[in-house]
Amino acid sequence: MPVFFVSPERIAPPTITITGDLLIHLRDSLRVQVGEVVLFGDGASHRYRAEITAMSKQTMAGRIVETISHSPLQCPALLLGQALLKGEKMDWVIQKATELGVNEIVPLQSCHSVVQIRTERLDAQLARWRRIALEAAQQSEQWRVPTIARPQSLAGFLTTRSTGMATFMLAERQEGNSLQTVDLPQDVTGSVVILIGPEGGWSKEEVDIAEQAGSKLITLGHHILRAETAAVATISILQSRLGNLG
Repeated sequence: MPVFFVSPERIAPPTITITGDLLIHLRDSLRVQVGEVVLFGDGASHRYRAEITAMSKQTMAGRIVETISHSPLQCPALLLGQALLKGEKMDWVIQKATELGVNEIVPLQSCHSVVQIRTERLDAQLARWRRIALEAAQQSEQWRVPTIARPQSLAGFLTTRSTGMATFMLAERQEGNSLQTVDLPQDVTGSVVILIGPEGGWSKEEVDIAEQAGSKLITLGHHILRAETAAVATISILQSRLGNLG
C-alpha cells in the first residue's frame, strides 16, 4: 500500500486522525478496516505506520506503531519549469515529474504554447494539477508532494527565482552543453532548475531572455523529442547525476 499524506496538525503522537477526502478514499475505495496498518506521511521528513483503531462517517483514527525519519537532503533540490502543454500532456508531465522526485513544478506561459489558461479556470486547473501530484507522490512513496506554482511568464520566473539557482534551458537545434557532462552544483541549499519548452519549442526571444538571466543552454543530443518526452528524459538524467535515481 502506498504512503498517504496527512496534514501535520492531524498528527498528535501516538494518534493520527484522518478526515475529508482521504477518509473517504481509505474507507470506501480501499476498504481499509479497523486493525489494518497504513503508512502515512507528513509531507516533510517523517512517516508513520499506524494501526487503524476506530472509524466513523466523519473520522478515522490510527495508533502510531512506528515512526520513520528521512535523512536530510544530500544534493540540491530539482525544480521543473515546464511550458504549458495541451490536453493531457501537462497532466502526464506533472505525474511523471512527481514520480521522479521533482521538488517543485512551475507552469510557464510561452510564446509557442498552444494552450493558454483562462483566468476563470486557473484555480480549478491548479487544483487538478495538485491532485495529480498528490496521487503520484503517494503511489511512488515520495517523502514530499511537489509544489505546483501558479503559471507565470518565463521572464517573471527567472527574475524572482534567480538566487541560489543553477538554471538550464533545454533548447533543440541550438548549440549547447550535453546534459551528461554539464557541471552541476553541489550545494544542498541551492536548486537545479530545468526549463522545458512547449510543443513548438522556445522562441528566440525566450532563449535570449534565459541566457541573459544566466541560464545555460543544454541538449539531449541530435534527436528532436516531444516536449513531454524531453521533460521525463531530462529529469531522469539529472536525478541520476544528483544521486537520486539508479
